[in-house]
Amino acid sequence: MSLLLPDSGLLFWMFLSFGIVAFILAKFGFPVIIKMVEDRKAFIDESLLSAQKAYDDLAKVKDESLLILDNARKEHVKILNEASQSKEMLIKDAKEKASLEAAKLIEDARKQILMEKDDAIRDIRRQVAELSVDIAEKVLRGQLEKKTEQMDMINRLLDEINVSKS
Repeated sequence: MSLLLPDSGLLFWMFLSFGIVAFILAKFGFPVIIKMVEDRKAFIDESLLSAQKAYDDLAKVKDESLLILDNARKEHVKILNEASQSKEMLIKDAKEKASLEAAKLIEDARKQILMEKDDAIRDIRRQVAELSVDIAEKVLRGQLEKKTEQMDMINRLLDEINVSKS
């Protein structure tokens, strides 16, 4: 049985050396190890907080980018609608201006035609008057070839003038 149980002096020294090692570890080793574990835990907690903050920031940026993209799409549609309305207004204005210009050109053409018609009528009347005078002159020359016929014609004209005065 002595092989199984160590000697009491040896046992004492084993307990004493264990106690010293336990005391040294408790006094100097465990605080350092605990501090390292707590520092590591704090670092991990900070990293988790930073990761969570980064994830939240990323989600916020994603939401903002979706909002900006949605606003850009709305603005795009608005700009397209305004451009379409502007185009329609420009076309309408151009058609109105073209109609007014066409009406003005037609009216100017009518006035020009009337002026040319009046000029042509005046010219025809002048030519008819000249022809009438020329024809009358030729007819009178033919009838008034003799002096007696000329005197008769003058007397008739004077009688007509005297009659119309009375």
